[in-house]
Amino acid sequence: MRTNRTRAPSGALAFAVCCGLGTACSDPAFDPGPGGTLTTGTWGAVDAGVIVSESAAHVHIGCTFGDVDGEIALGPDGAFEVAGRYMLRAYPIAVGPAVPARFIGRAVGRTLTLTVAVDDTVESQEVTLGPVTLTYGDEPVMAQCPICSVQ
Repeated sequence: MRTNRTRAPSGALAFAVCCGLGTACSDPAFDPGPGGTLTTGTWGAVDAGVIVSESAAHVHIGCTFGDVDGEIALGPDGAFEVAGRYMLRAYPIAVGPAVPARFIGRAVGRTLTLTVAVDDTVESQEVTLGPVTLTYGDEPVMAQCPICSVQ
């Protein structure tokens, strides 16, 4: 399992289940270095979660969720911006199509700060979710809305 690689600031994020600007003390074991990618595993917070694999990432913010295909490439400062899709009306049942979104964030050590800019083509407006700050290894604590689970 790859955990710490970085690439140029283009790439993708997604996982078929359920990321911003933040800072944290640098953890040498978590320093992806130039050309790395977002660490695989679970990043959690209250009402937010990100599940990252080598092939995708899945994001939950409250009762919404989104996906980006591929790994999330990090810039030298841990920043990234990737395109994906997002479901704004996801709970208690998913309504409408997944719409285009940009996942903008920064990973520093075990801290990930993420903002999602959603192009809500249904309502003809941009919706901004976050920023949220998540911690690697923490389980997401979702209030009334469940987070997807690994199948």
